[in-house]
Parts: sequence; C-alpha cells; structure tokens
Amino acid sequence: MQSIRSTALEPTKAEMKGLSPLAKIQRLVPVYGLVILTVLLTLLFCLLLPDTFPTVLNLRSIIANKTIIAILSLAAMIPMAAGRIDLTIGYGIVLWHILAISLQTLYGFPWPVAVLVVLLLGAATGFLNGILVEVAKIDSFIATLGTGTVIYALALWHTGGRQMIGMLPDGFYALNGTMLFGLPITGLYVVVLALVMWIVLEYLPIGRYVYAIGANPKAAALNGIPVRRFVIGAFVVSGTLSAIAGVLLASKLRIGQASVGLEYLLPALVGAFLGSTTIKPGRVNVWGTMIGVIILAVGIAGIQQLGGSFFVEPLFNGVTLLVAIGIAGYAQRRRGTAGLLSKTNSAPATTKPE
Repeated sequence: MQSIRSTALEPTKAEMKGLSPLAKIQRLVPVYGLVILTVLLTLLFCLLLPDTFPTVLNLRSIIANKTIIAILSLAAMIPMAAGRIDLTIGYGIVLWHILAISLQTLYGFPWPVAVLVVLLLGAATGFLNGILVEVAKIDSFIATLGTGTVIYALALWHTGGRQMIGMLPDGFYALNGTMLFGLPITGLYVVVLALVMWIVLEYLPIGRYVYAIGANPKAAALNGIPVRRFVIGAFVVSGTLSAIAGVLLASKLRIGQASVGLEYLLPALVGAFLGSTTIKPGRVNVWGTMIGVIILAVGIAGIQQLGGSFFVEPLFNGVTLLVAIGIAGYAQRRRGTAGLLSKTNSAPATTKPE
C-alpha cells in the first residue's frame, strides 16, 4: 500500500524559457530556497560566532555528530522514493549497534564477521518489511512501526536492561575513529553513499522505476515495472543502511544499550522530508536530503553555541519539519493553481451559434 506520493515540482527548461528574469527567480526560490537558507544561516553564525563556528574543530564535531543521522536519512529516503515509509530505521539501529558489540564480546565473533552478520540481519529485516507491505498489503507506516517495536523488544530482551561492554579490536574502533585529511572518516562514508545513490536514482533505469512507482504504482505496473520487486528491494536497501549506521554507532560509543538509538528516528525523518522540499520539490532526492541534514546540523550547532538549552535540538527538528512541509505544500498548491489557470486561459473559446 502506498503511504507517500512522490511528484517532482522542479521547473523544466521549456517552462523557464518564456519567463522574465524576475519570474525565473520567483520560480527557482521554492526549488533552491533551502539551499539559500543553509548558506545564509551558515554566514550568520560565522558572523555571530567568529571564534568558534567557522573552525575545523566545529566542522569535525558536526561531521562526527551527524553522520549517523545522514545515513539514516538516506535509508529513509529510499522507501519514500517508492511512496512508502520505513520507521524501522530508528528502532533497528538500537538492536544493530548492540549486536555489533555483543557478537564480539559474548560470542567471540571476529569483528568483520560480526559486522557482516549485522548487515545481513538489517537486509533481512528490510525484506520482511517489504513482504508485509507488498504481499500482506499492510500500510507501510503500520507494518514498519510494528516490526520496529518487535526489534526494540528484542534489543531489551537481549541486553536484559544492561549495557554491553567489553574490549573490542582496534580495527572495529577504526571504522568510526579514523581521521582523514583532519576530518572524521565517517564523512567520507556519507559522501560515497550519497554519490552511489544519486547515480542509481538519477541516471539508471532502476531509479526511474522507483520514482515512477512512488508517483503512481498502478500506472507503473501497467507499464511493465515489477512494483513488488522494487518496493521490497527499497526496504532491503533501507534496512542495510540502517545496519551500517548501527555498526558505526557501536564503533563510536563502544558500548551497547537499548536506551540509545531511538532519538535518531525523528532527525532522520526530518532530513528526508526536508530533502523533498528542495532541489526537486515534491520528490525525495539525495542532494536535497543532504541539504536537509546540513541545515539541521548547522542550525543546532549554532544555536547551542549561542547558549541554547538542551531542549533546542528536538524543538528545532520539529519546527523545521513543520515549516518545510508547509512551504512545500504551499508551493505545490500554487503551482497546481497556476497550471489550472494556464490551461483555462489557453483553452479555445467557444461561441454559441445564433
């Protein structure tokens, strides 16, 4: 069942050709408004906090703190492109980071094997979600919420409410702790994942098929696209990316506990939804998602450095999501109204015969 409809609103070359310069700017502002806002917000904090914000140390902190959210936002974006939603990403990371540690400390798995097992379990969970949505025909919101709750219960059962602690190999710590050109290597992971997903979604047939399913699954099926296969595949990719985020979280924290992980769900969804309001408004896209994560990171870091309280981050996430969705909805309604007026004005006039 479809939970989200994906319809891009970016202007076409033909649409932009006949517009005046002012009209072009007005048309492009809803498309790149979030990008412009990100740049302006960064400049503002650089002026207000010249000693702390525009520094390498602050950049390192932002990359280190937001890598997990960026990967989870990309994970959430894939099912959204197909018109579904995956809430398992926020619950799954709880179990995946615990297993990445407990498989090594309790069962003696070598760290590469433990990581592989976690990734396979993440993919299997995504496959289960796809089956529930496409075969059992359960709405993706309900299906993934139910699956995620079960996964969270398994995490509580596995830990018994205790922390998973033990000595781990240096190779496992290096997954998150390595520095590259003075910056955390996790930033490179995000860039590579984003590039791969961008190429697949924008330049390969599989990406066009996924977007077609998100726009209209019935029409996609009538055109020969195997909807069930691609939707299940989208959930498998989402589950795998969630498992990757779990492994990196375990390498970062070096302990596993069931109380850690759920706080990543809302920011990840906010990043993915924000991504649908920029670059290609009305349709989730890779670079829009990255911009969404960046503006959250910049805004929260700046406000905290200005002395914001501990509740600033969830407040900023929630308000930003509401504002972004409101702007996107307004832009979509405005364009729909403009298109209707254009069709009305271009319709041939009819005269009543005397």
